[in-house]
Amino acid sequence: MFKNLVEKIIGTYSERELKRIMPIVDKIEALEPGMKALSDAELRSKTDEFRRRLKEGQTLDDILPEAFAVVREASVRVLGMRHYRVQLIGGIVLHQGRIAEMKTGEGKTLVATLPLYLNALEGKGAHLVTVNDYLARRDSEWMGKIYNFLGLSVGLIVHGLDNAQRKKAYACDITYGTNNEFGFDYLRDNMVIYKEDMVQRDLHYAIVDEVDSILIDEARTPLIISGAGEKSTDLYIKANAFVSRLRAKVFTETDDRQPDDDIDADYIVDEKANTATLTEKGVAKAEQYFGVENLADPENLTLSHHINQALKAHGLMKRDREYVVKDGEVIIVDEFTGRLMFGRRYSDGLHQAIEAKEG
Repeated sequence: MFKNLVEKIIGTYSERELKRIMPIVDKIEALEPGMKALSDAELRSKTDEFRRRLKEGQTLDDILPEAFAVVREASVRVLGMRHYRVQLIGGIVLHQGRIAEMKTGEGKTLVATLPLYLNALEGKGAHLVTVNDYLARRDSEWMGKIYNFLGLSVGLIVHGLDNAQRKKAYACDITYGTNNEFGFDYLRDNMVIYKEDMVQRDLHYAIVDEVDSILIDEARTPLIISGAGEKSTDLYIKANAFVSRLRAKVFTETDDRQPDDDIDADYIVDEKANTATLTEKGVAKAEQYFGVENLADPENLTLSHHINQALKAHGLMKRDREYVVKDGEVIIVDEFTGRLMFGRRYSDGLHQAIEAKEG
């Protein structure tokens, strides 16, 4: 009750913060007539002016009202779209490094142009992180017209680019891309031997679109990357050929399981426990097939690992459910969102086992 009384008197936290932002919004609005009077060349020259003022010691907050007013006018001229007050508020909140929750139709895509332009003026790069390649490509081309008009370069990071293309995109003033691509590039950069092989530069400023999805939903699936093996092996193919000949017994509930000795199958798939294991009969067949005396010997650890991964690939990993095959490539399907996760691979050799299974 006391909390409700206080909120009625002084407002909620969001309401108090908005009151602090309103004077800045009023300054931006007051600059609109002056910006309208500028020619295209004069409006474009504002970018160089802002950069000079930053070098002379002014801060981003000092030039924020003018920079936002410039972007607003450029958007009107290039796209025919004018930022409303609610979008100016959103832009200020994002520049301050906070979360801005906006309703559908309030123009989040246009909002991002304000803080991206402002923070790109320092020449250290600004990123827009989104959830898929389509949105990254669409927004970089659509909003990129504003940045290009104002003399800034725009890069795009999507699946399928080589290192030279990625390096060029990251060197741009503003870079659009997906969370997966940014994340994997960061991991790969931490694995290179020579600094010149890195594609990213020092991270400076980023806006995360659909932040709840990317930092909560997507975060449940870790980004895992590994270096190339020391030598190629056909053991995955041999293990796959062996497992393909075996008979499986599938249990959907752990409680349904019989003692392994009573099961007439070569391996057991337990979907609830997410395991696939050889029975005694299967172990005997493996020892005969690979010509080893005891599969459990430490010297046969690598062979046993490859067989186990082949069992998982056949027993647990279903095509068009856990993964799809597109253009001859095995692509993981995100279990939470259903999206294709280009560039990601299962760890511990499971991905290679699936590739061997799919031929």
